[in-house]
Amino acid sequence: MSASRKSTFSPSHRLRFRAGFGKSLTLAAALLASPAFAADLYVVDGDTIYLGREKIRVTSETGPIDAPEIHADGFAPAKCAREIERAKAARRRVVELMASGDWSIDRLGGRDSHNRSLAVVYVEGEDLAAILVREGHARPWPRPFKKNKPDWCAP
Repeated sequence: MSASRKSTFSPSHRLRFRAGFGKSLTLAAALLASPAFAADLYVVDGDTIYLGREKIRVTSETGPIDAPEIHADGFAPAKCAREIERAKAARRRVVELMASGDWSIDRLGGRDSHNRSLAVVYVEGEDLAAILVREGHARPWPRPFKKNKPDWCAP
């Protein structure tokens, strides 16, 4: 999806959250220790979150991404211990970023093969998936319906 093809949604489709946890270091530490926080948000890994009961596939303005897997909810299991560690690091980073400030979700209107809503997540106005790719927690995945997933077990 290019930025020029990004859909515009009504306010009911745009969800916002303001993390105001700066006053309590204890609360912030507890928040970052858990992938579940505020508004029934649960972070599975770098490219999957739940908002309430809705499964969301995090994608980028520039196209799909892949993040390492944590075996959960019937998704493909991790292929090695290195992938699990990378997935945990990606999950921690998503939680950290989303807890640090305003975030919003722009649904793109489709679903993936696991019935997750496709969406671009923005943190402080920046594309979350692009941040994860830039930091090495995710990789571009231009053909997600092909079996060409990035290898997360390689050093």
